[in-house]
Amino acid sequence: LLRGEAEGAVAKEDVKAVADWLTDKGKSGVEIAFRPARVLMQDFTGVPAVVDLAAMRDATVKLGGDPDKINPLVPVDLVIDHSVTVDHFGKSGSFNENVELEYKRNIERYNFLRWGQQAFENFRVVPPGTGICHQVNLEYLGKTVWTKEESGKTLAYPDTLVGTDSHTTMINGLAVLGWGVGGIEAEAAMLGQPISMVIPEVIGFKLTGKIKEGVTATDLVLTITEALRKKGVVGKFVEFYGEGLDNLPLEDRATVANMAPEYGATCGFFPIDGETLNYLRATGRDEAQIKLVELYAKQQGMWRTNAVEPVFTETLSLDMSTVEPSLAGPKRPQDRVLLSNAAPEFDKALADVFGKSVSDASASATINGEAVTINHGDVAIAAITSCTNTSNPYVMVAAGLVAKKALEKGLKINPKVKTSLSPGSQVVTDYLNKAGLQEHLDKAGFNLTGYGCMTCIGNSGPIIDEVAEAVNGQDFVVASVLSGNRNFEGRVNPHVKANYLASPPLVVAYAFAGSLRKNITTDAIGEDQNGNPVYLKDIWPTSAEVAQTVRSCITPDLFNKRYADVFKGDAKWQAVPGGNGKTFIWQNDSTYIQNPPYFEDLSANANGIASIKEARILAMFGDSVTTDHISPAGSIKATAPAGKYLQENGVSKAEFNSYGARRGNHEVMMRGTFANIRIKNEFLGGEEGGETIYFPTGERMSIYDAAMQYQANKTPLVIIAGKEYGTGSSRDWAAKGTALLGVKAVIAESFERIHRSNLIGMGVVPLVFTGGKTRADLRLNGEEALTLHGIDENLKPRDTITLEIKRKDGASEKFELLCRIDTGSELDYYRNGGIMPYVLRGLAG
Repeated sequence: LLRGEAEGAVAKEDVKAVADWLTDKGKSGVEIAFRPARVLMQDFTGVPAVVDLAAMRDATVKLGGDPDKINPLVPVDLVIDHSVTVDHFGKSGSFNENVELEYKRNIERYNFLRWGQQAFENFRVVPPGTGICHQVNLEYLGKTVWTKEESGKTLAYPDTLVGTDSHTTMINGLAVLGWGVGGIEAEAAMLGQPISMVIPEVIGFKLTGKIKEGVTATDLVLTITEALRKKGVVGKFVEFYGEGLDNLPLEDRATVANMAPEYGATCGFFPIDGETLNYLRATGRDEAQIKLVELYAKQQGMWRTNAVEPVFTETLSLDMSTVEPSLAGPKRPQDRVLLSNAAPEFDKALADVFGKSVSDASASATINGEAVTINHGDVAIAAITSCTNTSNPYVMVAAGLVAKKALEKGLKINPKVKTSLSPGSQVVTDYLNKAGLQEHLDKAGFNLTGYGCMTCIGNSGPIIDEVAEAVNGQDFVVASVLSGNRNFEGRVNPHVKANYLASPPLVVAYAFAGSLRKNITTDAIGEDQNGNPVYLKDIWPTSAEVAQTVRSCITPDLFNKRYADVFKGDAKWQAVPGGNGKTFIWQNDSTYIQNPPYFEDLSANANGIASIKEARILAMFGDSVTTDHISPAGSIKATAPAGKYLQENGVSKAEFNSYGARRGNHEVMMRGTFANIRIKNEFLGGEEGGETIYFPTGERMSIYDAAMQYQANKTPLVIIAGKEYGTGSSRDWAAKGTALLGVKAVIAESFERIHRSNLIGMGVVPLVFTGGKTRADLRLNGEEALTLHGIDENLKPRDTITLEIKRKDGASEKFELLCRIDTGSELDYYRNGGIMPYVLRGLAG
């Protein structure tokens, strides 16, 4: 803010408001404008952003402007990491075969990104097969202190960023302030628009003590996630402090920071200290940069010492020595279960969550010549995946040591389990090979499948055929154990209902055990060559063993070698044709990349705020509806509207790819909005699946088809929901799809931060119930007509809106709602029909 004030871009009142934060006891209602140093993207969320930029260039030409004005004004890095799928696994050629399929499926998208790489300034692309964006950010892109040339001098300032993925917060572990925003907000930031925000409350989380023997950073972050979800930190910053940080390696800090979206915070920040410098040095950063970080932090008073107790809005604490080995599941990251309790907790969830009995019949099958029995709780997927843990060599080395010790005892992976290893960067492969551990992981079935998010985002590929057949035939509740950060229902695999987050060594242990119903803290995992029982304690490495291995195999030269030509890519990437020109040449027959309709018939000036009258309810949902439920994600069903569209356009089912890969085509994405197999529309009595009632006729149909019929009749639409609407990933398509379906307002008990902002960015107004009211008080059956009084040109931030409900019998009732357009900037976006038309009009003008 001080830099912006010096440049005339920030009002002095904003700077004073931050100073007054201390006297206001850490609370403030003042809106400020945050200008990050840079923007980070992954390809699933980044491709639509680049598509929008390309469309904005076309629209600028139509408005008589210069397309070169549509150009990132701050550095932007896009890392292709979400497109690879675990099709091949458990063999030496898995990686190459998966990469071949990745390029075949995604060549249209990659052509487009190659065009963007040459067309836009300040825009770099990290090619496929390199790593996960957050791990690449941590290991290479992040600087802790950023610099730029200005008036012949080098200006140093904190490295800050926003990213198009919620786990952008991982870089907080390196003392870089950053968090996830929707692709819509990120586009605006790229084009020089500030991120509008209210000065946040900052919750201090004091860490004391030290993690004890046998406990991992994953166990720590699951414990912190549970504690902060109970505390309630949505929309707030969390900063970690205390003498416990002296015992926390930076890789562990990054693991804790990564899961800020899971504990609900905007960020989970760690300050600069000696460990920050140690990590920068260990990962091969330039020595001059490391010295700059130290001098800058000490000069600015940003260097952590235990002698100073920071001031926070509120605080809570954790003695890390009390943390126990844990998992989280079966549906949410905050639902932690002790490892020692995991088996009985699964049985309880089987009955309470899934409505099944442990005594349900089992199924027999033969897998690779071995007779097996399939039942509830069987581990169908064991995946070492996701930036959360693959960025941490301590847990990755521990996984390799568990595999080594288990194999030496004569244990074998259960044949029902699909195993995979998808590291966050190529450096992981280098140090696992150097330590001699990859060969043991290979023998255990954890062969390299690709460098990307893979299982954690739903790119798990098909499970073992015989297990899938048993699930389809008898509706077994089988499980996945993954080292990721997300386990929302319907996310990991359509056949797997119970999903548990765990550390990489526990993933390996469960792959040998084969069932969540086996208590691996007391029961034998298997038998050795002599028929003797083998227990978890027999194959679990000591902390000293892990630390010694890490010290022996990880050196700066590994990072320097892998990141030397990171943007150049391999021969396969260099062979991708990109094309030249300022504007993109759209292919009408492409099913991956299409010119979106956001700028059709765009006028030079804003059209104003349209009233919402006689709207109908498209669907009504309960609590904790995530962006995974709303946004198209995972596989595409042939019978779904998106599947039908693809088949009508000559795409076979085998070539469907995933919704994530097709985010550059609005025709696919709007058809997949609210199409999740696990979403529950309360108008259908709790049934799962993306359907609704088209109430004018009483006909049941897909939500997409109903929306199109309402649009044909020019009927505005509303979504009704419960608490925490839009929790989860920062998926801009959850808002884009909602808007394209004709939804004008979402009325909920509460919103998750990013999705609320994204809705406004797409011209959809978020409203919340007041006075303790919920959707139950509205007594809705779907046949009502809704009018929102106050949605007009006189609208102000956080205005009270009157909802008038006109029932089928002609009676009407009124309720008060709070408009969650929180700031003046957000109101400007809404008045323009969204953030992109607002920016485009400004640049064209």
